[in-house]
Order: sequence, then structure tokens, then C-alpha cells
Amino acid sequence: MDFTLLIIIIVLALIFDYINGFHDAANSIATIVATKVLTPFQAVFWAAFFNFLAYWVFGFGVADTVAKTAHTDSINLTVILAGIIAAIIWNLLTWWKGIPSSSSHTLIGGFAGAAIAHGLSSVTDPEHAGFKIVNWFKAAKEGELLPSGVFIVILFIVFAPLLGMIISYFISLWMMYSSRKSMYPKMVTVLIMVLAAWFLSSVLLPYEDIKKPRFDSHFWSVATEPHNIKWLLVGFIFFSLAVFNLVFSSFSTAKSEMVLKKMQLLSSAAFSLGHGGNDSQKVMGIIAAAVAVYIKANPNIDLSAGWLDLNVILPSEKDGIKIDGQMPGWIPLTCYTVIALGTLSGGWKIVKTMGSKITKVTAFEGVVAESAGALTLFMTEHFKIPVSTTHTITGSIIGVGLTKRVSAVRWGVTVSLLWAWILTIPVSAVIAAITYYLLSAFI
Repeated sequence: MDFTLLIIIIVLALIFDYINGFHDAANSIATIVATKVLTPFQAVFWAAFFNFLAYWVFGFGVADTVAKTAHTDSINLTVILAGIIAAIIWNLLTWWKGIPSSSSHTLIGGFAGAAIAHGLSSVTDPEHAGFKIVNWFKAAKEGELLPSGVFIVILFIVFAPLLGMIISYFISLWMMYSSRKSMYPKMVTVLIMVLAAWFLSSVLLPYEDIKKPRFDSHFWSVATEPHNIKWLLVGFIFFSLAVFNLVFSSFSTAKSEMVLKKMQLLSSAAFSLGHGGNDSQKVMGIIAAAVAVYIKANPNIDLSAGWLDLNVILPSEKDGIKIDGQMPGWIPLTCYTVIALGTLSGGWKIVKTMGSKITKVTAFEGVVAESAGALTLFMTEHFKIPVSTTHTITGSIIGVGLTKRVSAVRWGVTVSLLWAWILTIPVSAVIAAITYYLLSAFI
């Protein structure tokens, strides 16, 4: 029975991944469709390709955070099943209503809500009973940059769009300043480029620190290391903007518009890459949590044999020594493939909300919003924080709108979105708790 439940959870997790793809497709294609750089059909193919490409770029930090939403040694497979069902219900409901809610937070909310229901009704261990069954907050250890836990995820409901808004606001000001026919903007841009080059050189892993080099060549091993790829992409986004700013003042309005539309292809690709890397990992985390629970209930089982290799090991620590995580190759490959297929399915109701209802978007605003959103996603993934791509791009679009005037942002629509964001985790948790009690009565 447990193995059957495990397979059902994996199948439903992949269905959620597919729904996530078409639910959040609007995040990466709304602005590029609104500015008519690509047709909707072309845009979804563009986004889907880069969703899938993320498989070779990102690690499993976010997956680990999601897997440890609840204490896996105190829950059962029914908890995870109820959490996924609740997440699917909320995602489909918000997609049907055209509300760009967070697939990330509905998954976290569903998982936490089902775990709390289990903790209140079935757990007797005082350390993990009731609300203690959820990992609310865990202080950062040596080598970790930020604390973890559900509270941190909740905080980033505010911080992720705020960070996207701040980055897009300052990129907008930088680009507008660079349009002036003066040497001072160019000097400022060159100075920023020098500082950025110094920063990148300090965060890239040298060959000596790479545990498993992919090539004999030092250059290619450094260039293809996942940690380095993320920072090189950040550098590519930044320096593309910087080079444009150096020549911006010499362009006519028509010429700058044409160049910006071409740059939008790059910025939307970067955001799609961040979306794929961030959101696919959440499904990997759920699968990893389910496997950990199954192994706890069946400690002598061998899950490494046959085509269904489920030999998943969560990162942990024993006697002060860190144990690296392990994920069979087919799991991330399948997750990235499924989210890409979901993106191909579109999600046009949400495209309309993101691309036109928040603020009018031009090629200039599209490049800035997507670049700011991509930079935000790369940074939060680096800190292993599962954030909402929906919240991130919405905040970035608002930041661009604010550079024109405060009234350029349609605050009525924005407030409605904020309510959806605030309600996502608690509503998903309630749905999951009810689902858990119903499932427990029959399983």
C-alpha cells in the first residue's frame, strides 16, 4: 500500500509541475507578448525551451528547502498526498479565475497544512506534535548564508516582489540617465561595470574548489560548473544592459526601440531559465520528502534497482559531518521536461493580467522588468529560498511603472493580487488539512 501511495504522489507531483508550467507561463512571456516582440505561440516555445535548459544550470538547494518543510520523520505519505492535492486544487482555481497566484506558496502551504493536521491528530512526540511538526525557523549554520524554514518563505512573499521592484526601479533610472547626451552617464556606467567585474571574480568558484570537474580543461570546468553558470548569467544580463547604456544616447527613438526588442529576447530567456530552475525544484523536493518518508516506514527496502530509481538522499549531518544529497538523474530531468510541456500549454488569462492590467508595458519596461526578475530569481535560488516567480515579475513590473509616475501603476489590480498572495498559504493549508482528514478516513 505504501509503495502504491508513493507512486501516486510522484504522478500527482508531476501533474502539479505541469499545471505550474501553464499557470506560471505568463510570468516569463506576458511582457514579451504585450510588446509584440513575439506572438503568443512563439513566446511559449521560447519560454518552454529555457525552462528545460535550467536542468543544466541549477542545483537542488530549493528542493532541499521544500523537502524539509515538515519533519519527515514525523509524517506519513498521506500528509504529502493531501498537500499535493490541495496545491493542485488552488492552482487550478486561481488559473480559472485568471489570478497570478504563487504555485510555490500553494505547495508550501498545502504541505504545511496537511502536516499540522497530522501533528494535531496523530503525533504524540512532544517535540514534533501539533504545530511543531512544521520547520518554522532554522538558524543558519556555518557555510549557510540565510536561515531556513516556512517563516523565511513567508517573509519572501513580501521581500521577493520588493526586491524585484527595487532592482527594476534602479535599472530604469540607470537606463534613463544613460540616454542623456553627456559623458557623465558613460563614466558612471564604466565604473559600475568595473565594480561588477570585481564582484563576479570574487564569487566564481576556481578550478581547485570544484569537487567534480566536468572536463579536463580548467576553463570549461570552471565555465560549466552550475554555481558559476548562475553568476556568469547574472554577469551576462548586467553587461548586456551596461553595453546598451554606453551607446543609448547615440540611438534615435526608433533605433533604441528596435534594439530593446531584441534585448527582450535575452531578458525573457533569462527569466524563463530562473522560473524553470526555481519551480521545478519544488516538485523534486516533494518527491524527495515522499521517498524519505517511505524509507522511514520501510527501512530495509532497496529503491536503487530497476528503471524506477528512487535512491533519493536528503542532505543531512551526522556527527558534525555534512552528508551531500543525492537525486537520481531521471527525477530532475522529468521535472524540467514536464514544466516545459506545461509552459507550452500557455495560460492566456494570466498573460492578460500580467501584460496589460498592472501597467502599460513597452519594450523598455519589458527588458527592465524581466532582467530584474531574472536577477532576483538567481539570487534567491542561490540562497536556497523557494520564491514565487509570479510575485517577482509583478514586483518588477510595478517598479518600472513607478519610474513614470505612481498613477501609472493600476493599484486596484495590484491590491487584488496582494490579497491572492496573502491568502494562498493559509487557504492552501486549510484545503490540505481537510483533504488529509478525508484521506485518513479511507486510507
